[in-house]
Amino acid sequence: MQASLQFIRKELKDLYPPEEIESFIRLIFSWLKNYSTTDLLLKKDDSLNADERDKVVSIVERLKQHEPIQYILEETEFYGLTFRVSTDVLIPRPETEELVDWIIRNNQIPSPRILDVGTGSGCIPITLKANLPQATVSACDISTGALGTARNNASLNQTEVDFFELDILANTSLILPEKLDVLVSNPPYIRNQEKALMHDNVLQFEPHLALFVDDQSPLIFYAALASFGAHNLNPGGLIYWEINEAFGEQCCQLLEQEGYSDIVLRQDLNGKDRMIRARFTQAHM
Repeated sequence: MQASLQFIRKELKDLYPPEEIESFIRLIFSWLKNYSTTDLLLKKDDSLNADERDKVVSIVERLKQHEPIQYILEETEFYGLTFRVSTDVLIPRPETEELVDWIIRNNQIPSPRILDVGTGSGCIPITLKANLPQATVSACDISTGALGTARNNASLNQTEVDFFELDILANTSLILPEKLDVLVSNPPYIRNQEKALMHDNVLQFEPHLALFVDDQSPLIFYAALASFGAHNLNPGGLIYWEINEAFGEQCCQLLEQEGYSDIVLRQDLNGKDRMIRARFTQAHM
């Protein structure tokens, strides 16, 4: 195994910082051999068979093309759970874990009815159902590929979530069969003009449908979600968003105009305006 470790470090040293390479090593050997960090130290003299060595070489070659390790291994961890990921869905981010944690800790309803809009991998609704087992959880997305991945993840994590296809921009006035207690979404919010600031591993591999909005209408999804929530939330129901840090104040104003109150703009661990919670208090006119 020592030779493989040296190979990984040598091949990637000019492309990634040392700490990221060590992270790759931990992920690769956890996936390949189910090794813990301790196992890497204690079993460093163990041998890899030819198939395992070939897999290491293939992974390294893909990393050299800046392909995200999560897509290569086809899995990632989110809030302590394992999720399958493909190029149909975004790789779940730590900021989204913070949003989910906020919802879990803030919940005061014994059996809340929750909907996640634009679910992608299903990481938000599946994690909510796993941690709030009495909740009734559903989720929608415009992408059939994403919905397939999300359904697989629900099975993988043994959670019951109802997934359905929906274009939120075309259905802002849709009335659901039952009112919601929580509406959550991490919609596309990166402006096209911000692409220049992004890394190749995101631009080349992650689905642009789930990432980008037109520069002229950066709040298009939030306006749709606020209207949809006004039609479908119970009085006192809560809406949660992950947002572009540049538009925190505008998102708050939008919610206020749509009849929401008790609006909280919250920063992520990096100190950026990243999430909003608001309470629906006014019947939609």
